[in-house]
Amino acid sequence: MTSPTPSTPELPATYDATATERALYGRWEAAGVFTPGPAAPGRRTFTMVMPPPNVTAMLHIGHGLNNTVQDVIVRWRRMAGDDALWVPGTDHAGIATQNVVEKQLAKEGKTRFDLGREAFVARTKAFVAETGGVIIEQLRAIGASADWTRTAYTFDADRSRAVREAFVRLYDDGLIYRGHRVIHWCPRCLTSLSDEEAEFHETNAQIYHVAYPVVGEPGRSLVIATTRPETMFADVAVAVHPEDERYADLVGRTVTLPLVGIDIPVIADAYVDRAFGTGALKITPAHDANDFDVGKRHGLAMPVVIDETGLVREVADAAGRVADEYVGKDRFAVRKAFVAALDRAGFLVKTEQHRNSVRRCYRCETVVEPRLSDQWFVKMASLAAPALAAVRDGRVRVLPERWEGVYVNWMENIRDWNISRQLWWGHRIPVFYCDACHWTAALREDPPHCPRCRGAVRQDEDVLATWASSWLWPMSTLGWPDDTADLRRFYPTDVLVTAPEILFFWVARMIMSGMYFDPAHRPPFHTVYLTGTVRDAQGRKMSKSLGNGIDPLDVVARYGADALRWTVVSQMGLGVDLNLDHTDLDKAFAPGRNFATKLWNIGRFLLTSVGDRAVAPLASVDDAQLTRADRWILARLDQAIAECDAALGRSRPDGATWPEAQRNAGLRLNEYAETARRFVWNELADWYVEAVKARLAAGGNDGEVARVVLAHAFDHGLRLLHPIMPFITEEVWQRLPVAKQADFVARAAWPVARASQAGARAGGVAAGIAVRGEFDAVVAAVDAIRSLRSAAGLSSGQRVRAQLVTGQSAPPLVAVLREEAALIGALARADVTLVASHAGGGLREVCDGFDVILPLDNIAPEVRAKEADKAQKEAENLAKQLASLTARLSNESFVARAKPEVVAAERAKEREWTERIARLREKAAALQG
Repeated sequence: MTSPTPSTPELPATYDATATERALYGRWEAAGVFTPGPAAPGRRTFTMVMPPPNVTAMLHIGHGLNNTVQDVIVRWRRMAGDDALWVPGTDHAGIATQNVVEKQLAKEGKTRFDLGREAFVARTKAFVAETGGVIIEQLRAIGASADWTRTAYTFDADRSRAVREAFVRLYDDGLIYRGHRVIHWCPRCLTSLSDEEAEFHETNAQIYHVAYPVVGEPGRSLVIATTRPETMFADVAVAVHPEDERYADLVGRTVTLPLVGIDIPVIADAYVDRAFGTGALKITPAHDANDFDVGKRHGLAMPVVIDETGLVREVADAAGRVADEYVGKDRFAVRKAFVAALDRAGFLVKTEQHRNSVRRCYRCETVVEPRLSDQWFVKMASLAAPALAAVRDGRVRVLPERWEGVYVNWMENIRDWNISRQLWWGHRIPVFYCDACHWTAALREDPPHCPRCRGAVRQDEDVLATWASSWLWPMSTLGWPDDTADLRRFYPTDVLVTAPEILFFWVARMIMSGMYFDPAHRPPFHTVYLTGTVRDAQGRKMSKSLGNGIDPLDVVARYGADALRWTVVSQMGLGVDLNLDHTDLDKAFAPGRNFATKLWNIGRFLLTSVGDRAVAPLASVDDAQLTRADRWILARLDQAIAECDAALGRSRPDGATWPEAQRNAGLRLNEYAETARRFVWNELADWYVEAVKARLAAGGNDGEVARVVLAHAFDHGLRLLHPIMPFITEEVWQRLPVAKQADFVARAAWPVARASQAGARAGGVAAGIAVRGEFDAVVAAVDAIRSLRSAAGLSSGQRVRAQLVTGQSAPPLVAVLREEAALIGALARADVTLVASHAGGGLREVCDGFDVILPLDNIAPEVRAKEADKAQKEAENLAKQLASLTARLSNESFVARAKPEVVAAERAKEREWTERIARLREKAAALQG
């Protein structure tokens, strides 16, 4: 046997997360663990880009979940031998960052207009320079293994040049235009919003039925239904459906606008929903997108009555429409006052309650105002078609698969994208104007003067939406628009991990821009992994406003990063929301805290068992030297590796598209986590270590073989767990005295099953299954004896006599049980004998191929009587419940009315209780002798 390098000092009694994690992370970073080395022939790349958090943001639990998932994936691929690159960065976050700075100014009694644009932008840059980047340090604290040498920022020089290049190309290609239409406007942020940024919120609203008198027909009115009476000042028509017979005679006539006194036409348009309200719809083209379309079709005027701050104003082109009492008042205050005036004047017919979806600003939650405005738009239809095809044909898969349908529906109904914002913080739109000769152009560089008349030029005042920079993220972070080495090597990327809330904001747009700007028209990634949402114990989404959030750094400070990571990964099924109790962190993060403590203690115990002498590699041990327990744990390791690989799935499709069978497979991180945990905790620590204690203590060649197998199994178990629990696994692995091909477990090879390796030992998988079955009989026997001891009311430490009944067992199984009887007895604290049959009384446990008997002479008479009475009473009580359940299932009315799944569950419960009663009665009878 060869002798590898000796181990490092033993583990402390308790895990000091604060000291350990900071020091380990520094060593990883200093060693360049997170930075891919130079390109090498035959080495595959694996690339991910981090969804850039706001540059001034603080880490919240959503970041913790999302970035932990990304880190698990990239650490796995790094260990699997890929040149793995995870590109980090931050977002300048136009509206969010400007809001923060404006709030600071408000405390000083100022507005941005007091400073002026140049000074305000300078102040915002200074604020970002001072506070930005904190979240990067916080991501380090949770173990994020991103390549910080490539950290990008959506507003840095390289990304700004990419944004400008993209705008100019789209402009020159005729895909960007200036449009005059109704857009979503935030009166608080004073900017336009895209459809996705104006988020729907369910609310209780009122529908007001208002009578518009018919001109020339006293006593007759046309009643309209509206939720926004404050915009009536800007009504220019009333529309009815052309096939609505109720109003056929009114089409072409006029009605009078109540309280305003202006006559407006009645028009026919198929847009009107005859079933909503009264079937008559007031048309206000400047304050409703659908009304705007109706107005364009009918050539109607478009007066504006609500200004950019949400105040009612006099209509510029129709003086006298708005009474002085309403001018300058808030839109909602005017609504209340105007409805009261309508009621007093007899125009308000009735008011109804209505459940309505109201759009709010995604940043400040102010109710959005539909407003007629000049904005910049991107034509989306031609960009969306290739991105839609990429998902449909499998070049891009979306996990969970249910989100593909949502993506397809949105892309099929996509509207042109409003990309301009009336902000000062952001990428300024690179369109320039000459007022002297009316020259206009989109340019990559600022012009010194007008190229046509050499006069002065001015730049467009608007900035681009934040998403108009981040939609280039997979390309711009790798050097686009330049043809860089990184772009050639790492693009397209592989997996994008993000939240479903930004599937349209960001993901869909990245696919569109990536396929448009890439010369080969490739999607920017092949897999979109949408995480679940972190919610509190009541199922509410965590948010600042609810005060139910969890600070991940508090969790790290209390329990360590690994506890945080294990908790979120182990409980997060694919696309399943994660519920955590923010009022009780001990409870919320108990899974991670408990397993971190257990893993540390397993590490201490196993390192003590192995000792500090160098351990030879497993390849140096001849198969003939392996015991049944050795072969079992190695087979269990192979099985664990195979199950982890199956749960994680393929890192990329074999060809250009994902086969149908793989579209929804892989990246089941919770299943992978449980498999790795089960192997290290249940199989290695609970069973194998206990089975080889005597051999390790005895030493000699057999003890050395046990050391080798134990060290090999633990080494590979630590590797399996490393992507989820990087700190503890690294700290323990560094002390494991085995031969290592890497300086860190973070760079160690991902485990490969022995049965699948080239030159694998004879027998392969089939032999592994057979070995597992043999030792599983040992495990079953031990479990049965422990269970019977507990059923008899005996303490776990009390030694008992047990019989293995093998009269009907297969000869190979009998041989296994006979050979391992001493080990079974040692593990179960029992004197074990094999018998062909058992005629006396006792408690019985049926195992696969044999029975286990605990004879009655193990149990004192008074204990037997007590346990028999206990079992009999439990059987009687359960029988009463069973009778009630059986009666309910015999009731045809119940069976007919109840849901099929409820009936099926009740029948399953009936079978379970019947079996349980039989076992209890059998136990009572056995105890009574």
